[in-house]
Amino acid sequence: MTTPTNIDPKDLQAYWAKYQDDKYVEGWASLWDSDTVPWDHGFPNPALEDTLVQRADTIGGPIAQDGQRRKALVPGCGRGVDVLLLASFGYDAYGLECSATAVDACKKEEKENQSRYRVRDEKVGKGKVTFVHGDFFDDTWLKEIGVPRNGFDVIYDYTFFCALNPELRPKWALRHTELLSPSPAGNLICLESPRHKNPLAPGPPFASPSEAYIEHLTHPGEKVSYNDKGLVDVDPLREPSETGLERVAHWQPERTHTVGQGENGVIHDRVSIWRRRD
Repeated sequence: MTTPTNIDPKDLQAYWAKYQDDKYVEGWASLWDSDTVPWDHGFPNPALEDTLVQRADTIGGPIAQDGQRRKALVPGCGRGVDVLLLASFGYDAYGLECSATAVDACKKEEKENQSRYRVRDEKVGKGKVTFVHGDFFDDTWLKEIGVPRNGFDVIYDYTFFCALNPELRPKWALRHTELLSPSPAGNLICLESPRHKNPLAPGPPFASPSEAYIEHLTHPGEKVSYNDKGLVDVDPLREPSETGLERVAHWQPERTHTVGQGENGVIHDRVSIWRRRD
């Protein structure tokens, strides 16, 4: 493999043409190795912070009824900023990256910017932070950190769904059902973005309208049809699968990264919370 250097973000589409399907891990790792990370905002999305504050009753908070800290996972965690935010709220937070260089960046962020992630509740305290190198769809990293399948009480997905080729979305949805704790303890938080991108435009990031999350998460592992406009073909008569997740909340956040906003600061992003069906 030849590691790219000095990639212009405008040339990323041509770059990604070489890393389709099962080569996505190699593609993302190469970008990190070349320090080509135009998606990195350097700080957590304020929509996640607001969700943890304003929707604590829905999510359940960082401490379980038995007094143990609940576990939170951020797949494709980038520089680890969202992981560190979750830990500051009291969760034992795990950040997963397919790039060893990204994991090193996470550890550097944790070491050098501790003041950015202040403890939110002194009575709750700060959770443990763990960064791990691995493939989201493989169980090797789970064994490394000692967490079983269905062991995560919160999973946060922001720049991961949109980063994957849409052909991998059925597999993405099924994997979340494997990792998420049983309901009502397990909550998948999706920051849906970019919703306003042309669905026919190449990615990553790929256009991620709310309908795509709905169809894939209610039918994990199943094929979902997209029409010639790049939009999900929604069948209102199609029943959710037995393993499908249920959307329990959906709203427009008051704040988000500027990339999730349109003209005049109009917010296009949405936040959704998903659980296993009872």
